[in-house]
Amino acid sequence: MTAETSQTLDRGLRVLKLLADTDHGLTVTELSNKLGVNRTVVYRLLATLEQHALVRRDIGGRARVGLGVLRLGRQVHPLVREAAMPALRSLAEDIGATAHLTLVDGAEALAVAVVEPTWTDYHVAYRAGFRHPLDRGAAGRAILAARKAPADTGYAFTHGELEAGASGAAAPLLGVTGIEGSVGVVMLADSVPERVGPRVVEAAKEVSDALR
Repeated sequence: MTAETSQTLDRGLRVLKLLADTDHGLTVTELSNKLGVNRTVVYRLLATLEQHALVRRDIGGRARVGLGVLRLGRQVHPLVREAAMPALRSLAEDIGATAHLTLVDGAEALAVAVVEPTWTDYHVAYRAGFRHPLDRGAAGRAILAARKAPADTGYAFTHGELEAGASGAAAPLLGVTGIEGSVGVVMLADSVPERVGPRVVEAAKEVSDALR
């Protein structure tokens, strides 16, 4: 038996998805064509979404995602962090290095969860909330690689890009709708041991599975 759904809510969510997939916004006419509904319906949907700050319209009348979406997005981080913690703890203890979960936040990589190993004499201090450009560091590079080749299960290595003397390895989260991110480790070393790459890929898969 098919569950009853709200057509208006469905259309509103589709508007948000369409706007999220474009950098330049969409006009009422463009949204009308993509949704297959008349312009009056689109105007009503946009007016409602604007009241909740989920959509904004620029001077030219193009609709874009509003700042209200960011407030909703911040509530996702604790849920993602909780789901990732078991895999991160296991990774940190196994490798003896600081493990982290990094998500895309605009044009930056944002560390949302960090686990430090308990048995090492020293390790890299890496804090949740740390940001860096996507094109620097293993975490960001792994995410960018996944954008180019979504089916690739590889990993990224870097050395000294974010902290002198530190090396990193990271693998992207794959197959998780609505989330771009990576799982990685950072260590004080000139290079990353060979076994770390596959282990990071394994941890990223565990986190991806937990988020599906």
